[in-house]
Amino acid sequence: MSDLASTVAPPLPVAADRLKFYGLWIALVIALLLLPRIFSSGGSLTTFSLIGISIIFALSYNILLGQTGMLSFGHAVYYGLGGFLAIHAINIVARNKLAIPLPVIPLIGGITGLFFAALLGWVSTRRSGTAFAMISLGLAELVASSALILRTFFGGEAGVSANRTKVFRLFDWSFGPQIQIYYLVAAWTLLAIITMYALTRTPMGRMCNAVRDNPERVQFVGYDPHMIRYLAFCFSGFFAGIAGALAAINFEIANSAYLGAVQSGTVLFATYIGGIGFFIGPIVGAIFVTLLSLGLSDLTPVWQLYFGLIFIAVVMFAPGGITGLLMMHRPLIRAGTLSHVLPSYGIAFVPTLAMVIGLMMVIETVVHYSVDHGDSPNIRAFGISFNAASPITWAVAALLVLGGFYLARMSWARVALAWDDALTQARGKGIAA
Repeated sequence: MSDLASTVAPPLPVAADRLKFYGLWIALVIALLLLPRIFSSGGSLTTFSLIGISIIFALSYNILLGQTGMLSFGHAVYYGLGGFLAIHAINIVARNKLAIPLPVIPLIGGITGLFFAALLGWVSTRRSGTAFAMISLGLAELVASSALILRTFFGGEAGVSANRTKVFRLFDWSFGPQIQIYYLVAAWTLLAIITMYALTRTPMGRMCNAVRDNPERVQFVGYDPHMIRYLAFCFSGFFAGIAGALAAINFEIANSAYLGAVQSGTVLFATYIGGIGFFIGPIVGAIFVTLLSLGLSDLTPVWQLYFGLIFIAVVMFAPGGITGLLMMHRPLIRAGTLSHVLPSYGIAFVPTLAMVIGLMMVIETVVHYSVDHGDSPNIRAFGISFNAASPITWAVAALLVLGGFYLARMSWARVALAWDDALTQARGKGIAA
């Protein structure tokens, strides 16, 4: 009887679950359609386009890191090559007046990423872990250096430019206005999200998770871990090529920066900060990193340093990423015990914010003396003006850092106690963490 019970298929999802599932996708479509109506400025539309491109790129990277457990330091190779082929395709279509509309061009970038992923991935995916990471880094440096040598194809340091409005028009859209580019990026983003989500629900996606968790057992049940890693690598390269093609269309140029280590590092930051354990994690990370990079670049010249510090903080204190932190609160919300933790959060927020402000003052002052020591000591960062040469500035920064750190440790200890109490009550109500 027990054997018979173990073979019974799990129950099908009820109508309410199906309605909720499809309702989320419909809500996403409605949000994409309404965003240009609410934020209609050119800067907002450009930001939304960049976010869409980053989402596709981050989700493609998560096929490797989150789904299959492969840490790559050279994912920008397929992003960049897809962008370059898209630019060349636009120029060829425009020059020969071919009846190929612009919305088809990202598919050319995807096929390019797929081709080079299939070409380079067979050898690199034979190994996993550190060996795969080092191979990906070597291939990335090889392709990036070739971009400055093969000037005929890559255009040297200036890159290759194109005019997207010269391509065959679809429904009389010239794709000159940014609003039309936004809808193009939004359509491809939605299609890519649906496709990559569907991939995670297939047997192939489940086997990728199995290879990530225990490749030896995968081999014992008759599957080849190398082949599964290779197929995941090819899928990842395909979607990375689509993201690169959309970026090239958006900026109407492709240069060596598309292939560089900074591009690979950015997608790693976005994916990990968002949370590699959840499908929506890279989406959250892409939105966060894009908005933060655009905002910080206007507030401080050393914004990339803050990116590094944020990444270190996430690795040390929140390895599940932003999404992981949010998902931790689901059982408390369902049990109605979240209100027991919120006051402790409010108390801990004040000294933590003071410590962060002190660290920012120290960083900006040190950068001033290291880079701009000959300029005026009166500097302004993050909307705060202070004198880098004044002892008062150093005293305030030290007080904020040391005092904030001491009080933050005490207050976060209280948060831990309140969290344990709220979680215990949630478990008492039958809600598992």
